[in-house]
Amino acid sequence: MDPTLCREHLERILLEETAALARLETILEEEHRRLEERDVDGLERAGLARQEQVTALLRLEEERGSLCSMHGYATDASGLEQLAAWCDPSGSLRLRFEETALRATRCKDFNARNGALVGARLRRVEQMLGMLDGSRSLGRTYGPTGVTHGATVGRVVQLRA
Repeated sequence: MDPTLCREHLERILLEETAALARLETILEEEHRRLEERDVDGLERAGLARQEQVTALLRLEEERGSLCSMHGYATDASGLEQLAAWCDPSGSLRLRFEETALRATRCKDFNARNGALVGARLRRVEQMLGMLDGSRSLGRTYGPTGVTHGATVGRVVQLRA
């Protein structure tokens, strides 16, 4: 393939990836609103939309990898850099790469925020259930292996004189 055709193909992939990341960003913001509102139906819809965008992004990642391997480059970040250097020596796609990376970082941050909110809610529910069924632990500690252990209360100690 001609470097110019390769550059055009890579640019199309980057444009589609940036658009998919923009949609994912919007979906993650919507998901956050639904989490705050405790809107289960809205969360389900957002989850389905999120999955569609992740699938689209995976398809684009696969296409980008195929483009790299078709030209004899590795399918990792290094191979992509080498491919871009070959087909876009002037660096005209650099801004597209930067925008894609920025959007991907924002999506990662939004997803982590949503995950933290879900985790906090789950811990709160576990605490409330623990208080109801009597299995409530007063605290959690972890040992040298990183395994968590609930704090125990009321140990029986036997002393001999």
